[in-house]
Amino acid sequence: MSDRKTLVIVEDDFLIAEYLRVLSEDMGAEVVGMASEADQGRELIGEKVPDYVIMDVRLGGKRDGVDIAIEVHERHPHIKIIFVTGSNEPPTLDRIQQDDPHRVLIKPINPGDLESALNS
Repeated sequence: MSDRKTLVIVEDDFLIAEYLRVLSEDMGAEVVGMASEADQGRELIGEKVPDYVIMDVRLGGKRDGVDIAIEVHERHPHIKIIFVTGSNEPPTLDRIQQDDPHRVLIKPINPGDLESALNS
């Protein structure tokens, strides 16, 4: 990456979150925070205001990653949201489109796809 991008990872699966952190840092990004649930992620994003957010769609609790992304974009429209999901079913993909996603990546995450998302 030409200049160091900042990002927050919001993912409730610890191993996937760590995988995304390591991949992102190997690609030159600075991971400025990680959260495992929706409201914690919203607060962290508001505090750090990163360039990118890697957001899991399905998070524990009453709200999902799309709810949080919509709130984030109301306050910080420049933040690029990269959604990650284990489902490529139409209802899930339709739900994601309720926000304006920068990119949607289907798990398991291909490192090349993540790098492309972080460079665009």
